[in-house]
Amino acid sequence: MKAKEAYECYHCKQWVEAGQDHDCWTTTETALTKDLSEDLQDAYQRVREAAVEFGEQRIYASGSCIMFSRTSCYFFVRPKRQYLELAVFLPKAIKSPLVKRVEPKSKVKLAHLIQIRHRDEVESPLTDWLKEAYEFEPLAKAAAKTRLKSRPAATKPAPAPKRKAKKRSAKRNTRKTKR
Repeated sequence: MKAKEAYECYHCKQWVEAGQDHDCWTTTETALTKDLSEDLQDAYQRVREAAVEFGEQRIYASGSCIMFSRTSCYFFVRPKRQYLELAVFLPKAIKSPLVKRVEPKSKVKLAHLIQIRHRDEVESPLTDWLKEAYEFEPLAKAAAKTRLKSRPAATKPAPAPKRKAKKRSAKRNTRKTKR
């Protein structure tokens, strides 16, 4: 077996010596939260504690987010300088001053974007929404299949009648070929 030679990482452009471990893609919860203010770190810890109470799940960092997942992600936290942005996946739109925006993410899930600035904000109704998202996540695929079956078969619209080609367009085509 040939020994690994020194190389330049194509991602981070760092020079990696032979035999040296290098993984610039690895992101951790600690790396994403270490530069946060004390209030935001406390708020993140409270969000994490609340989620862990729901039951078995996987919590992992991916890119610039910390994902909370059963079989798929039911919410994630994106740490920002001034706040934590939570995206909670629920089956219906929630109208609340806490919810900054709602975006459709699939046939049955809506992402509710919420900004958290302090640990005290991580209480009901926010924790109730997180619990609802946790419980809905395994049902989401079944709900999507049911929704597809309940829709009436789409009918194709009749094709638009064809128009006769204008003579001017034929002249334009001949001009283009001469150039």
